[in-house]
Amino acid sequence: MLVYPSGIDLSSHTLQHLSGLLAGHRSRIGSRWRRLTCGRQAVLVLAHLRCGDTYARLGAGFRVGIATVYRYIREAVDLLAALAPTLKQAMQTVRKKAYVILDGTVLPIDRIAADRPYYSGKKKHHGMNVQVIADPAGRLIWASDALPGATHDLTAARTHGVPAALAADGVKCWADKAYQGAGATFRVPFRGKNLPGWRRRHNRDHAKIRSLGERAMATLKCWRLLRKLRCSTTRITAIVRAVVALELAT
Repeated sequence: MLVYPSGIDLSSHTLQHLSGLLAGHRSRIGSRWRRLTCGRQAVLVLAHLRCGDTYARLGAGFRVGIATVYRYIREAVDLLAALAPTLKQAMQTVRKKAYVILDGTVLPIDRIAADRPYYSGKKKHHGMNVQVIADPAGRLIWASDALPGATHDLTAARTHGVPAALAADGVKCWADKAYQGAGATFRVPFRGKNLPGWRRRHNRDHAKIRSLGERAMATLKCWRLLRKLRCSTTRITAIVRAVVALELAT
């Protein structure tokens, strides 16, 4: 197989952060020798998460076996996932904001028609539902565990305890029409057609505020692996949490 040099659009700080995390882990478990150094393992993992490179391509590029690539990636993803904030930890940041923006996305996965729980009727493809909280500037604060794509956004938010957590601290939240009935702290647009003038103006102003939350979604989708996940659905939560940990560390 031909091999060529490539680039990853991430800062050296991200590489150093992951390398240090891997070095500390190897020291704790007493790992004496590896085919790749901590720095090379970090590059391999970032190439997989950021660029979506397959195990076979990474194995050829780094001159290691596919099984080794799998172990290196799983090890690093689990370490990073453990650093991602829980909703309780994220609320410490949320309390300092004037308001937050909540939105959901369905990450595409490679499932067949028989896997109905994973099929999103809204997106018309199989996927996993992830809820994202962003600050007023659209910066990522928190991302939820992944649920089957057929899960409604409001159901997913309630499953993760988001409305209850925001209501407990009285934090206002801007969200789309899918979150109707989430609670008094939620600000959602009016539904229906041929709305009166003031309601149309309200919906336009609401959309301008909520659109900033798309920046957080774009931040996640910049990690190309999340654009089409081909792994087990049981691993998707760890991958999302690993991406969030890397974003918040930089």
